[in-house]
Amino acid sequence: MKKLYAVIGNPIGHSMSPIMHNDLFSFYQIDASYLPFQIKSENLKDAVNGFKAIGIGGFNVTVPHKTDIIPLLDEVDEFAACIGAVNTVVNENGRLKGYNTDGPGFLKGLQVYMPSTAGKKILIVGAGGAARAIYFTLAKEKPAAVDIANRTVEKAESLIAECPYSVTSSAWTLAEAEGNLAVYDLIVQTTLIGMAPKMAEQPIDLTNVRKQALVCDIIYNPLQTKFLQDASDRGANIQNGIEMFVYQGALAFEKWTGIFPDVERMRENVLNQLGGQHVNR
Repeated sequence: MKKLYAVIGNPIGHSMSPIMHNDLFSFYQIDASYLPFQIKSENLKDAVNGFKAIGIGGFNVTVPHKTDIIPLLDEVDEFAACIGAVNTVVNENGRLKGYNTDGPGFLKGLQVYMPSTAGKKILIVGAGGAARAIYFTLAKEKPAAVDIANRTVEKAESLIAECPYSVTSSAWTLAEAEGNLAVYDLIVQTTLIGMAPKMAEQPIDLTNVRKQALVCDIIYNPLQTKFLQDASDRGANIQNGIEMFVYQGALAFEKWTGIFPDVERMRENVLNQLGGQHVNR
């Protein structure tokens, strides 16, 4: 019998996960379908119970449900519980278990361009949910430092205080971070600035970025934000959010099927849907 997989969120019409995962199910000859479901927050509990009742194989979770879904699951992976967010759910013999593949997906995609972050000085711009997953993931990789810059510096301080891993970190205002950019090997932009309707904006000024530093933006639509364009113009290497999106999806697919999929196929599929060229280098 055909297995059902899904992604839930609100809104959900923009998601490219169905295209990506349905192509993989076809490619690996797995009798399954992946569908998007727009679920309002007040209906989340009913949706989870319904998925469980029909024996869903698994599903992805996106905004705004990544935190609210946690108490509705039978079990949550230790790392996902630590982050406080779930983006992947697996039906394990009738029990729904939550995982977070966002941070690990970012790290796997990053390793294409920076094989190791050990000993590196890293700046994360933003202190929201994506920043939290990435910060906790990078903190385990023995970097020299992982600093956080945010418009509200108190939020960055709270994030640092809540990290369970031993890592050297400082919380900066955006202006303070701009003045210290030259010390960083890796800069990761995790805010929504650069997407519509803020495509003409960028969260920090990159005047002081070091040449050959790696500058990442987790946004992938547009493929090249103003932030990345400015970084490239100043001699930095750049990476957009395609790798994180593809690898978080690949890790979810592996948890559902036991198969780590062809990420190059996934990447090209997403790029074709976006109608652009890969800007990473």
